[in-house]
Amino acid sequence: MTELGNTAYRGLLPAEVEQSRAQYGENRFTTAKRAGFWRHFFANLGDPVIKVLLVALVLHLLLLFRNADWFETVGIAVSVFLATFISTLSEYGSEAAFARLCESCGAPLCRVRRGTVCEIPSAEVVVGDVILLGAGERIPADGVLLQGALSVDQSPLTGESREAEKRPYRRGEKCEPSAEGALFAGCTVLGGAGEMQVTAVGDRTFLGGISGELQSERRDSPLKQRLSRLAHQISRIGYVAAAVCVLAFLFHRLLLDADFDRVEILSRLRDLPLMGELLLRALTLGLTVVVVAVPEGLPMMIAVVLSSNIRRMVRDSVLVRKPAGLEAAGSMNILFTDKTGTLTAGRLRLVRVMSATGEFESITSLRRNAPALGERLALAAHANSGASRGEADGHSVALGGNSTDRALLTAFLDAPAPAFAVRARLPFDSAHKFAAVELADGRVLVSGAPERLLPFVSAAMGTDGARAAFRAASFAARVRERMRAGERVLLLCEGEKMPTHTALGALTLLAAVSFCDPLRPEAKDAVRTLQGAGVQVVMMTGDGKETAARIAADCGILRRDGVCLLGEELAALSDDEVKAMLPRLAVIARALPADKSRLVRLSGEQGLVVGMTGDGINDAPALKAADVGFAMGSGTQVAKEAGDIVILDDNLSSVVRAVLYGRTIFKSIRKFITLQLVMNFCAVGISIIGPFIGVDAPVTVVQMLWINMIMDTLGGLAFAGEAPLPIYLREGPKGREEPILTRALTGRIAYLSCFTVALSVFFLKSPVVRGLYRTTEGNLCLLTAFFALFIFAGVCNCFNARTDRVQALSGLGKNRAFLLIMTAVAAVQIGFVYLGGTVLRTMPLTPRELLYTLLFSLSVLPVGWGQLVWRRLGGKKSLY
Repeated sequence: MTELGNTAYRGLLPAEVEQSRAQYGENRFTTAKRAGFWRHFFANLGDPVIKVLLVALVLHLLLLFRNADWFETVGIAVSVFLATFISTLSEYGSEAAFARLCESCGAPLCRVRRGTVCEIPSAEVVVGDVILLGAGERIPADGVLLQGALSVDQSPLTGESREAEKRPYRRGEKCEPSAEGALFAGCTVLGGAGEMQVTAVGDRTFLGGISGELQSERRDSPLKQRLSRLAHQISRIGYVAAAVCVLAFLFHRLLLDADFDRVEILSRLRDLPLMGELLLRALTLGLTVVVVAVPEGLPMMIAVVLSSNIRRMVRDSVLVRKPAGLEAAGSMNILFTDKTGTLTAGRLRLVRVMSATGEFESITSLRRNAPALGERLALAAHANSGASRGEADGHSVALGGNSTDRALLTAFLDAPAPAFAVRARLPFDSAHKFAAVELADGRVLVSGAPERLLPFVSAAMGTDGARAAFRAASFAARVRERMRAGERVLLLCEGEKMPTHTALGALTLLAAVSFCDPLRPEAKDAVRTLQGAGVQVVMMTGDGKETAARIAADCGILRRDGVCLLGEELAALSDDEVKAMLPRLAVIARALPADKSRLVRLSGEQGLVVGMTGDGINDAPALKAADVGFAMGSGTQVAKEAGDIVILDDNLSSVVRAVLYGRTIFKSIRKFITLQLVMNFCAVGISIIGPFIGVDAPVTVVQMLWINMIMDTLGGLAFAGEAPLPIYLREGPKGREEPILTRALTGRIAYLSCFTVALSVFFLKSPVVRGLYRTTEGNLCLLTAFFALFIFAGVCNCFNARTDRVQALSGLGKNRAFLLIMTAVAAVQIGFVYLGGTVLRTMPLTPRELLYTLLFSLSVLPVGWGQLVWRRLGGKKSLY
């Protein structure tokens, strides 16, 4: 901490400002510079599938000079550009939207004494500056209080639910949150006025240390891990297919064409020019197969589906900052959520006053029937509170403090404020669970958690203001009853002397006041939906155990076999014990900020995909460490920057929507991969088999390019519009290690591919089929029909890939883009049949021939549907 100088009261002169800035730096955090659009663009080229595409592009460029296959080369290059461009646009747009949100929340100006009092941007504050502070102002840097008295909300920084009272700094005092004279950047002044001297700015502040922690790297998202494995799988598949094609080509040219004549085979092997030509053609074929095997439309499809879903979610009060976090939400296994404002309405109100000899359901009833007690409680509500009485629109309101302070003071605002002066104050902290104030007339008021204060209560005040008998067991039972009803209970007492954290002394009970924060109407359904989706919901709250348990039970979080722990009980357990208990964990009461980070870490070590909600600065490390951090829209700026998704309405139902959209994205990816690999395997398969059945080129290079363009680009766009269906929330989440290509999905791809290839072979070789088409030179009519068959079968396989449900048309009406694109593909293909000519190796078909072709291709639909029925009868789970 910088020593206080003689500039303390006049502030700094201009020369001293520049000297301090040069020595200690500016009041800015060193953050990772926001990358520009093109920097984002080039960074996104590192996507696993994009890398495979880039390799394919290089191979194509090597072959370009040999076969002038510029169309496919340009097609791959365009696919890479569009996929990366759309992904960058979505990501950059999300960051820009978040930046605008940050700007709207900012409070950049502060009052500083530099000879005279002036207002400057907080970023221009330097060490040594004297800052003037008043109620409602945000502290711009770390420092010490020179004069005055302040009530400061440190809850965003420390997690404490009560304001801290600040008094002028005493030399030698440690500069830590619990110190009376220390002030910290990011905290808000709730009441009072004073002047502080800045001792640390920017990265050297307490908040700057947290900011540095937030910039540490987090592990890869589940989507990135899966795409990396998929890229490796596709590469291996491509290499194997290429090797088979090369071997089949050489087998055909060296063995079949020689009729297995040993002398002829040896002659061909010795013919070096011939072997060089064959090996070059074989290599070209192998590289082409590798390129065809790569689903170049996948990155663009992922970019489009992420972008479209992100735009939809903004309308649902969800701002997605990091697109990968949205997919991670769909894979989430466990969610740690706050109570206040997320599960409850966040509108705490006093509902009951319990004295030793009576009970009142309103302050009006209290004042009418027990005026003496009412006066004592009104004094406690005003004097021992973080909230202060103020005015808004001509009405008295409670300002500052936490929700409990405001609710207590609000209940007594209909009468004039009692007169009092404070001599000393002991702020509340979650470790000791009570607060105390000593008034100038010697009276001591103490308020806190029932479990903390009741053991020290030796007497009570009756409704008439006189001392009354206090039956501790009976009164404790009444308190527990209210807590079990889900109410927050606070004890208001008088003490004989000012207590310390280690010595409370004897207390006289005034009353216990209970508060109710009703559940949000949609909270119970949201919890039920998440649990039905296989997401374990764990509630973390600062409330007592009974209150927390009742609220958790009311909204369905705490079940019969669930575990409810106090924060101190959790801290007493070893990591292994917590991991063993984790599947049954439901509630953490009296939770501390460190509990969140620990549970996120342990859940991650168990292989779970972890979600965390938070709103305070102290929540930021846990939000950053979680696979998907949900920052509340009403929360602090640091929390929003640490989170992946900002829940603008603080509502758990918005988290449910994020899970639904995340699952929709992953299913769309799997559907597209199914179609891509089916079409690619069919193209490779028929190319391998063709020469062996007397058809050297069942599909020409140009036709193959058209097939690729349809199934890569247009197919990707078709699946990007898949609607989020509520049925997805009846399935369990996908494991972190579950690949995109599962064994069941691979079986589905193989099944559809084998049937389509078998249909193609039957179509080309069956005398019955040949008899349906005109005989033309080079079988041009049959090959034209085969080209149309291949495309129509691909369209039908799009429908097969679109769903894994027996109700094949389920949800189809919600994706109109799919129907439009499939109709357009079929229409364009028919146009190519009649207009393709020599470029596409086609000739016009008669209406009857075209109808036969369409009917053959439609056979793919019942075959694909039949496999789904078979799986359903076998009790198999969802493919996607």
